[in-house]
Amino acid sequence: MSVKVGIASRAPMPTSVVTRTRRSGPFPGKPPGGASGARTTTFGWRRRRTQLLIRAAESSLAPYWYAAIVGADCPTWQERAKKSAQESPGNTKKRPAAPASRCVSLDVGGLPRLASRKRSYFVRIRGPLATVVVSSILVAIGMPARAAPMDPAIERLILPSSSSCRTDAGVYNAPAAGAAYVPCQPDNAAFKRLINQYAFAFAPSAMHSARTTGFGGFHISLEAAYTSIDSGKDYWKKGTQGETDPTTGAPASENASPSGILQLYSVKLRKSFGFGLEVAGAFGVMPKTSLWSTGADIRLSLLEGFRKNIPGVIPDVAIGGGVRTITGTPEFQLTVSSLDAQISKPIPIESAVVVTPWIGYQYLWIFGDSNVVDFTPATDPFKQCNYGGVNAPGQAPPSADGYTGQPICNNGGQVWDFNNNRIFNPVRLRRQRLLLGANVRYETVMFGVQLMTDLVSPGDAQSGNASKAALRDENRQYTGVFELGMMF
Repeated sequence: MSVKVGIASRAPMPTSVVTRTRRSGPFPGKPPGGASGARTTTFGWRRRRTQLLIRAAESSLAPYWYAAIVGADCPTWQERAKKSAQESPGNTKKRPAAPASRCVSLDVGGLPRLASRKRSYFVRIRGPLATVVVSSILVAIGMPARAAPMDPAIERLILPSSSSCRTDAGVYNAPAAGAAYVPCQPDNAAFKRLINQYAFAFAPSAMHSARTTGFGGFHISLEAAYTSIDSGKDYWKKGTQGETDPTTGAPASENASPSGILQLYSVKLRKSFGFGLEVAGAFGVMPKTSLWSTGADIRLSLLEGFRKNIPGVIPDVAIGGGVRTITGTPEFQLTVSSLDAQISKPIPIESAVVVTPWIGYQYLWIFGDSNVVDFTPATDPFKQCNYGGVNAPGQAPPSADGYTGQPICNNGGQVWDFNNNRIFNPVRLRRQRLLLGANVRYETVMFGVQLMTDLVSPGDAQSGNASKAALRDENRQYTGVFELGMMF
């Protein structure tokens, strides 16, 4: 089958067939002042234009907005007119009809002649894939919340000097007769180490090359990240829930075997707006915990798209940043912000396959703040005190020290457990990470891998002496990221 593609400008409209003469003036047929007064008024031009377009579309010279693909066995209008004139002289003005068996519209009746290339399999499945992703998110949101083995339990992070304030089960431990009660004291260093390793897992992954999706481009992907932790450290054993007793359902006093890997599964959406600007949103869930993460990214590609001549060897360069925050626990708040820079270069393998390796650097700022924590969660301080109000005007007579506002305990109740509600010191940390990754794109489908690790040790990355001392013996962490997505 041969292909004929016609492109031409619109033909001028003959005025002789679409105009008529009309007289104007007080006397029909005689213009005022002796002038001819004749003027032409165009009418019927819409019908005539339609006829011209139909003829141009059937000819080899189509208008500039029209491109037709026809078979070699389908004659043009001029060819059919010439043949009709030879068969029937004197009938050249009548346009002959096209052979119905061969000359029909494109993409009709299952003919082998197509107006466009058949869509690939991956393009056809992008609608169902998006439906599966959205459905997974809705199902995950509707899952009931419950305690999980790797959920934080920071009420157990207390200094050894105050360990007598509670039992291993979190019950208030009353002091011996005549002994002073020592309230629970938070272990701020252990809390800082725990937040440090949680944050490395929740930090923005920057899982992309330096090149954006292009003007109007859109990218949706599923991302799986696996982060190593120091599971043998004491703050992981005491600072996470652990398995509940399968018989009684009682919570564990500590996590005897914390998982060595924190998993994070996320859905990411990326949208480019041209000029190298791209924004992204992410929503993730961490298995074996009740923690969720949400966040957004933005980046600007400074150099991208050079393909020919000397500039073709210049790699793509981009800078960006992101933020992630978590929800799902009442014990603390965690936010991680980042600034990163990347260099990448796409390498075409075949006409539809492109491999893009990249290397990058990322700087993290970690913000961890605890809420008010009850270090004796198994004891109700109001019942322990036999609460009768507070020492304030209108509620009780003044004590020897006046109105102190302290709780009033009746029938020999003790007030000490009210002092076991504390907060940890705010955590402000920094991390520096090295990014090494690559992705493979086939048509609209993309698969990528990336390795992230500390560029310097966690202790050396800190600016404050207290943080340096708390993280001095902490090991470097590693994160492996895998991504499967589609780009449109």
